[in-house]
Amino acid sequence: MSLGGGQNTEGTNAGGIFVQFNQDCTSLVAGSSSGYHLFSLTPDDGIEEIYASRSGQDTCLVDRLFSSSLVAIVTVSAPRKLIVCHYKKGTEICNYSYSNTILAVKLNRSRLIVCLEESLHIHNIRDMKILHTIRDTPPNPRGLCALSPCVDHCYVAYPGSSAVGEVQIFDAVHLNAKCVISAHDSPLAALAWSMCGRRLATASERGTVIRVFAVPDRTRLYEFRRGVKRCVSIACLAFSACGALLAATSNTETVHVFRLQDGAAEEGGAGGQGGAAGGQGADAEGAGDGAGDAGEGGAGGWMGWLAQAVSAGAGYLPAQVADVLAQGRAFAAARLPTTGHRAVAAITNMQRAPRLLVATSAGVLYVYGLDAAEGGECPLLRQHQFVDPAPATATATATATGQHAQRPAHDHDAAAGASYAGKLRGRDPARITGTEPLHLTSDIPNPNP
Repeated sequence: MSLGGGQNTEGTNAGGIFVQFNQDCTSLVAGSSSGYHLFSLTPDDGIEEIYASRSGQDTCLVDRLFSSSLVAIVTVSAPRKLIVCHYKKGTEICNYSYSNTILAVKLNRSRLIVCLEESLHIHNIRDMKILHTIRDTPPNPRGLCALSPCVDHCYVAYPGSSAVGEVQIFDAVHLNAKCVISAHDSPLAALAWSMCGRRLATASERGTVIRVFAVPDRTRLYEFRRGVKRCVSIACLAFSACGALLAATSNTETVHVFRLQDGAAEEGGAGGQGGAAGGQGADAEGAGDGAGDAGEGGAGGWMGWLAQAVSAGAGYLPAQVADVLAQGRAFAAARLPTTGHRAVAAITNMQRAPRLLVATSAGVLYVYGLDAAEGGECPLLRQHQFVDPAPATATATATATGQHAQRPAHDHDAAAGASYAGKLRGRDPARITGTEPLHLTSDIPNPNP
């Protein structure tokens, strides 16, 4: 659920602001040139700033442990150093330095994962000691990895190859390799765990097919076609808390929502829309490039009707054609008012009503209504400019849709030049800090809220 996942040559906070939702989608965190910011999501579709560090340090990575006071940050000035803070006390708990630039940081109530380009470091969240290091991983310049929010199924997923879409699953509690999933023919672009840690969503760099696998048995449960007219860069995949819905953002203006039918509950079995048994089947991402975009084929669209018709006579069609026609289409979709900024999504409930939340690297949060029964087009209810990318100040001002004129679009090329990778480019490596030892101050606080 962070801007770090997906094809991006400009680093984890390309476009100016790093933004992501916390593990249970109850708050939003952002890193900007002035420091890091924490926001709570309010029941009235609003957003409230609860903390702003205003340290003046350009923050390129930040993550909050659920709704606790524990925050992990990485700054542009020290990209190899992880800083763990207690934001309510305003104190630094510890810092730890690595041999290379930190590309991603993931937290749950048991483990903290630090992802470098060719290694992953697993820490115990309670004392920050390194428990294990996965070395010599395939080159992973985008820092793509995902940590299950569930401590009972505390798995780490990361690319097992830089050439094809192979996923390595590692048990972060028992510290052993769990399984390998051959998810796609193309390299991976996005990974996401369900809240129970037993389902993993994947997308490749082609961006046309999204798959959901059961872990650790590697069964392919669902397969959805985002689109076939064009290949896109998937930026984010996000499950709803119940596991019944899956959202996907990309470099287009459309945010897709897929429904996992006949097994929507986390303990449910395979089957339903787009279901496909046997995880390692032939990849159908390249087939049917003229069939139309995902927006054309909801459950009641012509592609949905055709898929139902094909299911009866699938034995008479080539396997690849049958696979394409059997893939599920988007259940719902939302249109972003502007494009050119990377976006992350979350599906949550506000006032007992489902909501699709989309936060962008321009510092804007969009709140969409979501009809969990009928799907369809998601109406834009509210939008909030929570951080101004230039200058970076936390305003968290909410406006009802249509009440105020749209903010002028920021120049994307200039914003990309101010990105994480852009700021590091051309620096003398000898001046990049990264050799400080681990410093522990007081006891690690209880990470539970």
